[in-house]
Amino acid sequence: MERYEQAKEMFAKYGVDTEIALRTLAQIPVSVHCWQGDDVIGFDGAGAASGGIQTTGNYPGRARTPEELMADLKLAFSLMTGRKRLNLHASYAFLGEDKGKIDRDGYLPKHFAPWVAFAKEIGLDGIDFNPTCFSHPMVKDGLTLSHPDKQVRDFWIRHCIACLRIAEYFADETGSHCLVNIWVPDGLKDVPADRLTPRIRLRDSLDEILSCGYDKKKVIVAVESKVFGIGVESYTVGSNEFYQNYAATRGICCLLDNGHYHPTENVSDKIPSLLAFYDKVALHVTRGVRWDSDHVVLLEDELKEICKEIVRNGATEKVMIALDYFDASINRISAWVVGERNVGKALLFALLQPYEKLRVMQDEANFTEQMAVQEEMKTMPYGDVWEEYLRRNHFAGSDWFEQVRAYENTVLKERK
Repeated sequence: MERYEQAKEMFAKYGVDTEIALRTLAQIPVSVHCWQGDDVIGFDGAGAASGGIQTTGNYPGRARTPEELMADLKLAFSLMTGRKRLNLHASYAFLGEDKGKIDRDGYLPKHFAPWVAFAKEIGLDGIDFNPTCFSHPMVKDGLTLSHPDKQVRDFWIRHCIACLRIAEYFADETGSHCLVNIWVPDGLKDVPADRLTPRIRLRDSLDEILSCGYDKKKVIVAVESKVFGIGVESYTVGSNEFYQNYAATRGICCLLDNGHYHPTENVSDKIPSLLAFYDKVALHVTRGVRWDSDHVVLLEDELKEICKEIVRNGATEKVMIALDYFDASINRISAWVVGERNVGKALLFALLQPYEKLRVMQDEANFTEQMAVQEEMKTMPYGDVWEEYLRRNHFAGSDWFEQVRAYENTVLKERK
């Protein structure tokens, strides 16, 4: 408490109210991805990730069943901070007696009822959802919604429409919106002969999906671009330019994944650009190392800048934050918790900046003082405010890893 009171006084000298920052941080939800726990395999028989996705590592303890994944998630959520949502992929359906009888284009709300019960049991804010347009035999020649064969396109159209119906069910059951993010792996390994026609097919497929009559008050649809993936290095159908134009003209949401751009691009700079035109912006927080490698999120400069853009623009209710990474080389529960806590720390760092003073300095071209203040803020005692946040909200402190270690020794190591 004494260290927090000292930090509070230090921030107050710059016009920053730490009490407001603590209250605001406690109200920002983060959607946690289920696929970190089982290496993006799912429960519908895919067996391994494919379609431009690869998980590396073989650390012991991967969740092999729905029950194991839920147990791991339950522990992870108990060690995380703030408000939380669950982010599901369609491949995590509980098919039961329907396994082998129906395919992804026939999934129903009942196949996800256990996830609703789980979300209610541990008090999550809501559930977000993703069509799983990869790791499936109907991904033909690296293509789904843009494939030349109408039968292939129609299968994935039906799958996405089924996901919108399931999303409506999630919204009804949880009392919160459901963000449905559509990402497809479509692209080509080598130089294409035709870049336009696949994009027209993708556009028309998406139009058909959106015309199904879903409830826009319950379901928020987003589309997610990518630069390239394994096996589709030369051409991605769903490029950034394609999806930003598509989202703008169709009145849906554009999702930014900070691992899906060239290493010299910053998603932090893209967020305010989209906020100038969109009421909602979806965000996947990851960490790319030289490319979209989905490393565990660390408290690095770009994460801080992303959160600063969200906070300084009053967009904590406009930018829907979700995690998206998967590391099989380390303890998977620890990976979840480290990433989520770092997002919380970056948000707190952003909430403790004197934006109004800095904004006035910029408008008055007082760039010298602006730089000086920005540099001084970098060494302010944020850690003391973070510890107070944990204490007040009864979150596990810095000793949370001991609980993960004990769980690994008693549970994870028993999984063969």
